[in-house]
Amino acid sequence: MQFSYSWLKTQADTELSADKLEHLLTMSGLEVEEAETAAPAFTGVVIAEVKSVEKHPDADRLNVTQVDAGTGELVQIVCGAPNVKAGIKVPCSLPGAVLPGNFKIKPTKMRGVVSNGMLCSTDELGLPDDGVNGLHILPQDAPVGANIREHLDLDDTVFTLKITPNRADCLSIKGIAREVSALTGCAFKQPAIHAAPITGSRKQPVQIDAPADCGRFISRVIENVNARAATPDWMKQRLERSGIRSISALVDIGNYVMLEIGQPMHVFDADKLSGSLHIRRAREGETLECLNEKTVSLSENTLVVADEKGALSLAGLMGGAASAVSDDTQNIVLEAAWFAPEIIAGKSRQYGFGSDSSFRFERGVDYRLQADAIERATELVLQICGGAAGEMVEAQGELPEAKQVELRLGRLKTVLGVDIPAEQVETILQHLGLQPEKTAEGFRVTAPSFRFDIEIEADLIEEIGRVYGYENIPDDYTSGRLKMLALPETRRPRFTVYNEMAARGYREVVSYAFVDEQWEHDFAANANPIRLQNPLAAQYAVMRSTLIGGLVEILQNNLNRKQNRVRVFEIARVFSKGSDDQFVQNERIGGLWYGAAMPEQWGEKTRNADFYDIKADVENLLENKAVEFVKTEHPALHPGRAANIVSDGQVIGFVGELHPKWLQKYDLPQAPLVFEIDMAAVLERKKTRYQAVSKFQPVRRDLAFVMPETMTHDDLLAALNCAANKLVQEISVFDVYRGTGLPEGMKSMAVKVILQDMENTLTDETVEPVIGKLIDAATAAGARLRS
Repeated sequence: MQFSYSWLKTQADTELSADKLEHLLTMSGLEVEEAETAAPAFTGVVIAEVKSVEKHPDADRLNVTQVDAGTGELVQIVCGAPNVKAGIKVPCSLPGAVLPGNFKIKPTKMRGVVSNGMLCSTDELGLPDDGVNGLHILPQDAPVGANIREHLDLDDTVFTLKITPNRADCLSIKGIAREVSALTGCAFKQPAIHAAPITGSRKQPVQIDAPADCGRFISRVIENVNARAATPDWMKQRLERSGIRSISALVDIGNYVMLEIGQPMHVFDADKLSGSLHIRRAREGETLECLNEKTVSLSENTLVVADEKGALSLAGLMGGAASAVSDDTQNIVLEAAWFAPEIIAGKSRQYGFGSDSSFRFERGVDYRLQADAIERATELVLQICGGAAGEMVEAQGELPEAKQVELRLGRLKTVLGVDIPAEQVETILQHLGLQPEKTAEGFRVTAPSFRFDIEIEADLIEEIGRVYGYENIPDDYTSGRLKMLALPETRRPRFTVYNEMAARGYREVVSYAFVDEQWEHDFAANANPIRLQNPLAAQYAVMRSTLIGGLVEILQNNLNRKQNRVRVFEIARVFSKGSDDQFVQNERIGGLWYGAAMPEQWGEKTRNADFYDIKADVENLLENKAVEFVKTEHPALHPGRAANIVSDGQVIGFVGELHPKWLQKYDLPQAPLVFEIDMAAVLERKKTRYQAVSKFQPVRRDLAFVMPETMTHDDLLAALNCAANKLVQEISVFDVYRGTGLPEGMKSMAVKVILQDMENTLTDETVEPVIGKLIDAATAAGARLRS
């Protein structure tokens, strides 16, 4: 809601500065998003009258003017505006003036002719475009020599409020003035409503065919209007400062009344109507060309205003082109109605466009305001466009019932924590228009027709609290001590996981838990995902059981933006069905690595990251947890480049390269590497244990085994570890050889064995039996010692 402070002061007699009003409104729940002056800063601009205009002797497009700027003598100014002529009044910046952008005016020569100032357009003053090519022409009654800022009230402040959906009563100057009156105690001056003299004979019959959707509909015919009449400058100014563009006098009057008192209106061309107006539901397949030049196909859940021939307008949303007023209109029908918010809500999204009217109707309009709006609009039409007004015709459907709510002073004190005197409570309720009646425990309030949000006692307590002032409610501090619980030694702090991933070069991402069903089929082979009853959109129809889909989508977005090296991770919940179709949610960490192993540089040749790069990240993430990587098959991963992550015999995650078929389907130039691990396993860690360092030197033995290609690194180490005793401190592979000297289908794997005793120096007599057992174990597993 945007409005002018000067306009507000016509209904709220307040002397608060703009800054103080901004703070007061925000603290009371009407958040001020923006507050700025009606025009940028400039000085030295006055109103001048052009006395004479002569062609410049040396320039075809310039004129030499003599103007009266109120200085006592005529001022010569060279002007190039196409609309300059004698007799007009325009803004004039004299020498010493400073225009927006710190543009300083000083005497100058233009093609040899002295110019002592500049005649200004709206653009040069930073004012809204008036659609005129050239100077900003002022009314003839503008006083010569007057400061233009004062004459046009350019120091006025324009406020933009962020109105919450429950405060539709503040979508008008009247509503905001009522609020300011309650907050400050200033006088609230409601707009005067005068009954129009009935001099016309025509009436527009009205019939409500959908009484549950339309509670009241009032029409009035005004004959012989001048549709070409100009909108007064004062009305244009108020509309522009409220963010509404001036269109024509008849349309502007409807918008003005909506802003002034809060009732949306519509104007029909009376001569384009056929018979009675019917407020009914649309018929399936019915179409309507709207004022925005869009033709829509109506559905049965839409309320329309129609005549005997068909639909004329979308009720509460937008009028139709066929019945719209034009410059040739002679007779009009004013319409003011109350539509149930439920029938208007959602129609803007359904048809792809909205309006200021629908914004108000779907939040709730005062259901007693329609007659006042007709009378106010009639007054303005007769004043600006002339004509003869006929009698109002009213049809009534089902209107809301006024709710009565009890307020207990004891409960008010308990909730707010402050004892507000009953007299002050009563005054606040009266200023808010809530009609309080005293009861034994407090007050009984009848919710007025403009407050749809007053339903329960808590609503009244909120109203008292915000008007009393949240700043006036004393702070209470807890008297209890909050004890910080120690984190167990066997559990890592969560933030260390985030820090660790960031240190490895990964960036955190957040994606929707609702995903495309196809992702579940592709990346998890999940044929029965958890479906949403009311999805946000078709592509968010199921709950994810894996994080891979979201990471791949983020990779696609980065590739579309020419990012060729991507490392991202996400910590989030995944969802699945357990036994008896019970829903299970687990927290996991997922990561994706795409592109080069290292950033482009001179010190190392560029190579793409491979399985072992991301495997190192996983091992680092799991700290020193004893894990195994066991070859597996996974629907999302390459058949030969995928492994389960196993800890204490339990699969806690997987790691690998994305399957080639998904590269083609998701248009990926090369395969990303991904992993996903249960977060509980990542956060779990073994208790730190300390042991003495041996004083005696270790012994190293290197063993080379020849084995079939089908025998893996893990197979060999498993066999050796089973045969190792307490002297063996480490067994690890340090070389793999294939080629000359080995039979086809065989490979050589070299293993280092570190032995150490805590109490004695190891001798060959002690070491050789241990090594012998290791060789025997490897032989039994299918490997033989290389000669």
